[in-house]
Amino acid sequence: MPARAREDPAQTRAAVLALADWLHDESLPAPDRAELAAAVRLTARTLAELAPGASVEVRVPPFVAVQCIAGPRHNRGTPPNVVETDPRSWLLLATGLLAADDATAAGKLRLSGSRAAEIGEWLPLVKLGADSP
Repeated sequence: MPARAREDPAQTRAAVLALADWLHDESLPAPDRAELAAAVRLTARTLAELAPGASVEVRVPPFVAVQCIAGPRHNRGTPPNVVETDPRSWLLLATGLLAADDATAAGKLRLSGSRAAEIGEWLPLVKLGADSP
């Protein structure tokens, strides 16, 4: 199987910016499923590029699961270190609008395994401050 092409940072940023209003205000109508899927997939794959490895699996159902962070690799069954969240929470984490500790405390980010919390060291991926569009 050929290696996946590297994610284009400009494309990733554009996909996230397209959802910026909704990320800042959940009361706005939800974005189109295809737009949401693109932003989630691009940011998760960017994480996998920035933190290469296979010791932690990040799951954002129903759109993507990636392995990242150097360390022991798992090949079959449930990985020992899993991070799971919903698409909106993932994008809030990926943009820095939500901190990993706060998301975990609110039950929006589920961490399993001794290394899962390391994901916070790699976030945000696309900075989107409160004054961004």
